[in-house]
Amino acid sequence: MPVNPADSPVLGTLYGSDAMRAVFDERSWFQRMLDVEAALARVQARLGLIPPDAGAAITAAARVDNLDTAELAASVRNVGYPVVGVVKGLSRAAGAAGAWTHWGATTQDIMDSATALQVRDGLALIRGELVAIIRALATQADAHRHTVMAGRTHLQHALPVTFGLKCAVWLQPLVTHVARLDQLRPRVEMVQFGGAAGTLASLGPDGLKVIDGLAAELGLAAPAAPWHVARDGFAEAVGSLGLLCGSLAKIATDIILLAQTEIGEVCEPYVAGRGQSSTMPQKRNPIASEYVLASARAVQALVPLMQGAMAQDHERATGPWQAELLALPQAFVLTHGALQHARTIAEGMVVDAARMRRNLDATGGLIVAEAVMMGLAPQLGREAAHHAVKHACDLALAEGLSLADALTREPEVAARLDRAAIGRLTDPAAYLGSADAFLDRVLEIARAIRA
Repeated sequence: MPVNPADSPVLGTLYGSDAMRAVFDERSWFQRMLDVEAALARVQARLGLIPPDAGAAITAAARVDNLDTAELAASVRNVGYPVVGVVKGLSRAAGAAGAWTHWGATTQDIMDSATALQVRDGLALIRGELVAIIRALATQADAHRHTVMAGRTHLQHALPVTFGLKCAVWLQPLVTHVARLDQLRPRVEMVQFGGAAGTLASLGPDGLKVIDGLAAELGLAAPAAPWHVARDGFAEAVGSLGLLCGSLAKIATDIILLAQTEIGEVCEPYVAGRGQSSTMPQKRNPIASEYVLASARAVQALVPLMQGAMAQDHERATGPWQAELLALPQAFVLTHGALQHARTIAEGMVVDAARMRRNLDATGGLIVAEAVMMGLAPQLGREAAHHAVKHACDLALAEGLSLADALTREPEVAARLDRAAIGRLTDPAAYLGSADAFLDRVLEIARAIRA
């Protein structure tokens, strides 16, 4: 039975995805090790380092079904690593050609290259889901470019904004995360092959040919030198997942706050029974957002583990490398789960523009006090304008007036502005600054993202 909920057949639907678990589960990892062993045999057969027919025979035998799980588990308990058991099972299945398996390789070569293949597939899944969220948020931003709402600072009304701009603010870092993924992938999707101590001495003068051929065979990049104890690539990958989850958590936090009963401006898409309470039938809890936040916190907690594992001793680490296995697969599974929840929100969020307008008007125009002050400043001077508007705000709050009514009772204001002019200054839709232009700039970079 799984201990981690992300791997559970029940709770796993909340914390991860079947697609990402299929990339990183143990059986897939063993198959990837076999894929590396098979590719190594093919390359060495072409180079004449092992008999020509050995490459084909080892490749044909490199199927995870040929491994005995109980035997493999016993080997791991005794040896501490799975590769000895994997090679034993592969060699047996390959018959006479099995004598040529794992030629010149070491355990970590096979495990690291297998993990690099998993990371490559995992990052492709991450990118695909991320691009889908970008597309959905771009659509929401464009659709709500004129949906005016209250902007909030310190959880209080600040100035008018548009919901389209809010979506663009959510969207902008996600575009950056696509760029980060595209930039880091060549640094992390890299074959590892260095032999016992990173010199490939067992292969004599053919070491570079083998590592370059193995990289090409697996569709990975070839490093300048083996990276047995240089773990920045995997650490960077998980660090980037932590950053991505941070941006998703920002969206989820805003959705949770906007969905509060007293706010009620945006909510997650309604699905019968989803987010319901066992005792309160009226509840529609923001479940997707809650699990985005939970997964984000877990992924970000794994980032220090990966970075701490970079302190590796000499030519093979005594512990830090093994610790990566506790963090890297889970980080990918949790991130993909968070992305799927965020995609559900982005594609199906329910926006209540009428409620946004009511909330915007709840303070009787006080939200545009800055607009009035800036409108009066050229005539009164900034300090005097600030004083007059502040006095009007105090009056509005004390007597329950609208800001427009309070302003008409300010002599310095009434002497310069008639009621129509005051109405124009206190219209929230007239004080949106560059919101539309900012939105267009974000949409431009979002639409340039390739699938």
